[in-house]
Amino acid sequence: MPAVAERAKLIWSVGPKAGLEADLSLAWTKYIPFKPTPKQLSFLLIPTLEAFYGGAGGGGKSTCLLMASLQYVDTPGYNALILRKSFADLALPGALMDVAESWLVNTDARWNGINKAWGFPSGATLSFGYLDHSKDKYRYASAAFSFIAFDELSAFSLDDYLFMFSRLRRDSGHKVPLRMRSASNPGNIGHQWIKERFLDSPDPNKLFIRAGLSDNPYLDVEEYRKSLAELDPITRRQIEDGDWTARHGGSKFKRESFEIVDEAPIEATRVRRWDFAATQPKAGKDPDYTVGLKLAKSKDGSLYIEDIVRLRGTPLSVEQAVRQAAELDGKGTMIRAEQEPGSSGIMTMSDLQRRVLFGYDFKGVRATGSKEVRANPAASMAEAGNIKLVNGRWIRAFLDEAELFPSGAHDDQIDALSGAITDLTNPWRPLMIG
Repeated sequence: MPAVAERAKLIWSVGPKAGLEADLSLAWTKYIPFKPTPKQLSFLLIPTLEAFYGGAGGGGKSTCLLMASLQYVDTPGYNALILRKSFADLALPGALMDVAESWLVNTDARWNGINKAWGFPSGATLSFGYLDHSKDKYRYASAAFSFIAFDELSAFSLDDYLFMFSRLRRDSGHKVPLRMRSASNPGNIGHQWIKERFLDSPDPNKLFIRAGLSDNPYLDVEEYRKSLAELDPITRRQIEDGDWTARHGGSKFKRESFEIVDEAPIEATRVRRWDFAATQPKAGKDPDYTVGLKLAKSKDGSLYIEDIVRLRGTPLSVEQAVRQAAELDGKGTMIRAEQEPGSSGIMTMSDLQRRVLFGYDFKGVRATGSKEVRANPAASMAEAGNIKLVNGRWIRAFLDEAELFPSGAHDDQIDALSGAITDLTNPWRPLMIG
């Protein structure tokens, strides 16, 4: 990376006309009205498929993504997409759509308000989109882009990020490089996977540019620091210093409390606890997940989370997931589900047993108390090191939710864990369907 930075300084020192236009890795156009900072220029020069610009707030990250998106708009066939978590994030004053308009409104680029895209005389486009929830990504399933950028990447899941690589493609013989670019401050739900992917990874093809407040000469740093002084110490370290080691520890669960192991003991009592979501995903909403958590209790009393099924879907797809999990777990694993109060809850559980789980040890269980109170035994056991995680792809999402509980957007996995612990540790508790 130092070599890239030095190359950036050299090219800019001789001027854009002398160096930038001759270098295909840094095409330049009249649509970029500002001279990039050295850190921004380093980012724009990166030749690899994937790169991340992260660090302090005010480091010029979002502006850099906009610059990068405009680098090849003079090239026919070039299409760029910039993503935020929600449309509101895009449309806020000073956000990227607003900045793009200030750059492009007096040029020959034309805005399409329906498609939320700028069109250029070359035929190239710059579109703005959002991924409010996981199914939003499928709106781009038939699209093709040469450039995709995630602004504030830490608001996204790893699955959403990886899916968008399938939208990066170009025609044979096209010279414009395919690029996946992103930027973010530390924190939020994606903090850990971003840190692992870009900061901790030895992969030279996943480049990370760290930017601080001092790297943006257009920012009034002293006034900004005064504003940041009002934040809690962890958030201030994340935004002011761009510190990716600073994390909120969570009020009930800490990531480091959960040991990750390769397998659970064969001789153990097992339960698959289901927590059913009441709503399906809709545009602009972020509903709960249906979660099926499999917990094993060994002879010495240690608990092992062996698997978590987590989905949003139609009632039919949920039933299919429940049935498949039961078949994979085997009839030696109990199946329990939280039963809603009243006659409707009884009917739901009875119907599920009759049509989906006939022949399995299935019962509905009525829950009492708040979710936070029900999680207290799980929190105590985790703190004592008595809850272990069997290695699997589901672990990151579980730890992210656990660390943010009870203040996070979702608590379905923790609620399923609380119920499963009750199922295994209180065998005297009445389990009922009716």
